[in-house]
Amino acid sequence: MAEQVLAAVRTAPGTTELREFPMPDIPDDGALLKVEVAGICGTDVKMYGKPPFPDPVIMGHENVGVIARAGRTFTARKGLAEGDRVFVEHYVGCFRCAWCHQGEYRHCEATDWRTNPDARRYGYTSAEKPYHLWGGFAQYLYVPWNAVTHRVPDGVSPELAGLVTPLSNGIEWALVTAGVGYAGTVLIQGPGQQGLSQVVACKQAGAALVVVTGTTRDAARLELAKQLGADHVIDVSQEDPLTRVRELTGGRGVDVVLDCTAGAGTAPVLLGIDALKRREGTMVVQGELAAFPDFPLKKLTEKAISLKSARGHSYRSCELALEQLASGRFPLERLATHTFGLAETDRAIRTVAGELDAGGGAGAVHVSLLPWAGTA
Repeated sequence: MAEQVLAAVRTAPGTTELREFPMPDIPDDGALLKVEVAGICGTDVKMYGKPPFPDPVIMGHENVGVIARAGRTFTARKGLAEGDRVFVEHYVGCFRCAWCHQGEYRHCEATDWRTNPDARRYGYTSAEKPYHLWGGFAQYLYVPWNAVTHRVPDGVSPELAGLVTPLSNGIEWALVTAGVGYAGTVLIQGPGQQGLSQVVACKQAGAALVVVTGTTRDAARLELAKQLGADHVIDVSQEDPLTRVRELTGGRGVDVVLDCTAGAGTAPVLLGIDALKRREGTMVVQGELAAFPDFPLKKLTEKAISLKSARGHSYRSCELALEQLASGRFPLERLATHTFGLAETDRAIRTVAGELDAGGGAGAVHVSLLPWAGTA
């Protein structure tokens, strides 16, 4: 095993440097993961351009790899062995508080960087903290006893397992938060990796109608949405989406709206409120808007709409995502469109941001870093 670990480190807003860190000595209840795939999502784009906390940080919170070294207490507690391939969630809870005892470790103060400056969360924690390797944009990742791990099923490749985070989010937001089920009708706004994952979740749950909206620029993604099971797609640049939704539902509107258009402004939210059925529809939003002047609260309450926030995933949703990947029922490998090595970390993030369409980023859905690409 190498004595030095190569990592891509965010050293300032929009700036990455390759740095080496000493291989840490792990405690008896810890482990080291040899990172095979680290996914990149829209959150990484935001954190890269406008970091909410001081650098240096090794980003990367969608991490899959092989247990390279593990202490005896770690293997006994986790039921894992060296050589096992695992997906590591980005939350690192305390497992003592009320939230953790409820299985809601994603709400634990110990992993909430917004309220706790000493929080631990992969891709968010300073590389100056003990063990240093707190992000997947590195060859190795430190895994403490309180990290949340999932064994990757046999037959699921590292690249495919790298889709667990967006797919588990899709399952959590569509099925758990919004309650999509058999014969339901759903409008999914935005055909990115989250929206496409929700298509799969809704179809698996038995939804009778799944409609996906996007723009002309999203033509390839909208086509992929159809391949994954969407019943209809709407190019909002070419036709009025509300009129089309009402046509498709016989004027009734949909049961659920899933808004995956982070950063697109207020228009998708307003459309969603209008597109929902007459009474008691549900809308799930990601809460990217800092403010919403003239929010139509009266219309929301008159229609008895439940407005819910999308927030991460649960243990169960990750397990279901791995089962879905192993089943082969949907062509989910088509979501994995681009891969880069550590030296191309800046380019990879900008590809997700849509800044490099002319340079190979066109049609990007899920982008991954392969930390060992190009090494001996």
